[in-house]
Amino acid sequence: METVLYDDKEHKFILIGFADSKDETSIPSNQYLITNNGVSALIDPGGFGLFPVLVSRVLKYTSIENIKAIILSHQDPDVSGGLNIWEEITKANIYISKLWTRFIPHYEMKAGANIIPVEDDGSVIKLSDTFNLQIIPAHFLHSPGHINVYDPVSRVLCTGDIGASILPCSQNHLFVEDFDAFLPCIGGFHQRYMSSNKALRQWIKEIEPLDIQMLAPQHGYLYKGAAIERFIKWLYELKCGVDLL
Repeated sequence: METVLYDDKEHKFILIGFADSKDETSIPSNQYLITNNGVSALIDPGGFGLFPVLVSRVLKYTSIENIKAIILSHQDPDVSGGLNIWEEITKANIYISKLWTRFIPHYEMKAGANIIPVEDDGSVIKLSDTFNLQIIPAHFLHSPGHINVYDPVSRVLCTGDIGASILPCSQNHLFVEDFDAFLPCIGGFHQRYMSSNKALRQWIKEIEPLDIQMLAPQHGYLYKGAAIERFIKWLYELKCGVDLL
């Protein structure tokens, strides 16, 4: 499934993959494309098996040559398993936490000079005069080198595994609708995969200054409106990981 989440003619934020992998069960992955005046960025492009369907959707909105950045929220193969073919056809710069750059060659990459390490305190990726993406630290929230991507035009925050939910669950379709009914869809995952409440509260502090209209995780349903506030309040009090050890 693909859905345009934001469109002002010059700038688009597109969900290009939603539960499309037939090899994943319960927690299939999401993939995102951002375009701005002909310049594009691909976020968490997923495994090799997804490439054929995703590239056909990408071509509806941009050319392969226009993809200038591929951003990986963390190191997992459901984020980066198809990276070698995306890198080969796009020649894009690949952004990932500096903790994981030494693992990227294991994906049989043809080149290495275009792998850009992201420092622990985040960064701003300048893709054109009108197109910047902000990298937000989200360390120890599943991955010790986890990063989020904030698009200041659409005001969408790509949260990686933060907010991930199982599918199908709680009669949702694309967005979280009834948050109370939705809690069983996220509770177990976040208790096990998020490292601690301290790490969650640090992430909340990092995103607090941002004007966020949508949370777009790498798995499951998206959040907007009241669901964003409910989710962040829930995380602020959540005991998880080493808190439960």
